[in-house]
This record gives sequence, C-alpha cells and structure tokens, in this order.
Amino acid sequence: MNNRFWPAKFEDFTIVTGRRNRVVGHIRVKPSGIHWAPKSANVWYGVDLNKFSKWMIKNGRQKAK
Repeated sequence: MNNRFWPAKFEDFTIVTGRRNRVVGHIRVKPSGIHWAPKSANVWYGVDLNKFSKWMIKNGRQKAK
C-alpha cells in the first residue's frame, strides 16, 4: 500500500489590521488566480494570475526577497 498526501487546492489567509486585529478580509490563492472577500461578505472577487501579475508589475512596489 502506497500512502500519499493530496496537495491543497488553495490557501486561505485572513487579513487583519494592526494592533486591534480586526478582520479586513480574506485572500484565497489558487493555481488559477487570486480571490478576495471583504469582511463578512458572501461573495469572492477574483482575477486570473496573468491579469494579477500585470497589475502588480504596473502598480506594485519592488521588494527585496
């Protein structure tokens, strides 16, 4: 018998504010794109990775690794 692990289909992260730790929203990272849900929302907003990467290159700040 060969046991193995299934990889996760997505990763969820909760975004909180500074000191008070109030929830701002949620980010879901999938192989196909990035999704955002505001706090207490019943809907997700998403964009594919190609559009997200173009937006980040145009609007994001360069960071050291």
